[in-house]
Amino acid sequence: MQFGRSYEEFEVGAVYKHWPGKTVTEYDDHLFCLLTMNHHPLHLDSNYAAESTQFGQNVVVGNYIYSILLGMSVPDVSGKAIANLEIESLRHVAPTFHGDTIYGETVVLDKWESKSKDDRGVVYVETKGYKQDGTVVCLFRRKVMVPKNSYLEARGGEQPGRPTPAS
Repeated sequence: MQFGRSYEEFEVGAVYKHWPGKTVTEYDDHLFCLLTMNHHPLHLDSNYAAESTQFGQNVVVGNYIYSILLGMSVPDVSGKAIANLEIESLRHVAPTFHGDTIYGETVVLDKWESKSKDDRGVVYVETKGYKQDGTVVCLFRRKVMVPKNSYLEARGGEQPGRPTPAS
């Protein structure tokens, strides 16, 4: 199984469909809110959400959806990354609710070689997250510094740092 890509493997216009999807549970949402200290009642108080919001139910906190999508993209995009350089934009387009399943895909918008080091380059990508019915819920663009093949070869190839089992 591939885990990330080298600079040479990225092609502008390529689309990577991340698999599998993730069904968001109430537990997932509440735990993320509590871990990140986001105590807004829209996410944690079902009575408040039912009585006081246009949605009539809890809405999954958007940063959790972004985090799921970012994680989903690692095997296809940033698994070999040297650095995540920038999140250029992040848009929460539609709400996600408990029980929704999130799917993601990433398109390569551009790429360029590093100006300071010849063993790496930057890829510019957009990731789109959508629910089981196709409704887009989240879009973000980012720049990722990735190694060239020469960088990987100098550090042990596809799985640098992996030990050899003792006999």
